Amino acid sequence: MAFGSAVPYKRREFCNGVECPVQVEMNRVVEGSEEYETLRLNCKHHCLFTAHDFHKWLTEHGFIIIKKPTGSEGGRQEAKA
Repeated sequence: MAFGSAVPYKRREFCNGVECPVQVEMNRVVEGSEEYETLRLNCKHHCLFTAHDFHKWLTEHGFIIIKKPTGSEGGRQEAKA
């Protein structure tokens, strides 16, 4: 969903921006490999950062959060870090 001249958040932009040690390792291996998937699951279920850290980073880097109108494009979607 475009919003004027806004640039959407890119997947794992926060993780790379804060130099998350798990993300650094993920960047060193082939995406989709067994090692990558193991790291990704660790990241997904045991993130080293909080929602507050993420929100603060978004704000500091000029991102705004825009909620889609109710009923647009289906229901709840899982966020990807």
